[in-house]
Amino acid sequence: MHEIIEIIKQLIIELGPFVGFLVIIIESIFPILPLGLFISLNMLAFGNMIGYIISLIATIAGCLLSFYAFKKGFNNILYKHIKLDGKVDLFLKRIGKIKFRNLVLLISMPFTPSFAVNISAGLSKMEDKKFILAILIGKPFMVFFWGFVGKTIIESINDPLIISIILMILLLSYLLSELVQKILNIRE
Repeated sequence: MHEIIEIIKQLIIELGPFVGFLVIIIESIFPILPLGLFISLNMLAFGNMIGYIISLIATIAGCLLSFYAFKKGFNNILYKHIKLDGKVDLFLKRIGKIKFRNLVLLISMPFTPSFAVNISAGLSKMEDKKFILAILIGKPFMVFFWGFVGKTIIESINDPLIISIILMILLLSYLLSELVQKILNIRE
């Protein structure tokens, strides 16, 4: 396994940072790909700081690409041509009205499926400002987790240190979201 990781790392180094950026963008379109692995590989290939920056920018760009594809493209088709089931309509209304701090927490959690959040937010009536700010606050923590703490789910659950780090990250993202919400007067 170590040899395979080393081969992939060398390939990414040879192809350059753009490839590390591109695979994360592709992951936002095809969510079956392992985001945590790509972030970890970027950090292995380009170092902690550069790998983190590449991964963070690509993750934010991918989320925004997905959000706007559904908000501007599919949203019009959905609301103009498809009669929504009552449960789906209620779900989208609830997503659109999710509290800012809860959205930030959801986005910052490492095991939350980003594509589902992006698509749901895009299809709902969520304000662009609210989504963008939540992504800018929450994603740095999620990328940090996958890059620096990138362990398996089972190891993370059984390791008290990892659980403590996750809780501290979530608390920090919550406090930061509260501060930003007050400063920028974001509606609930």
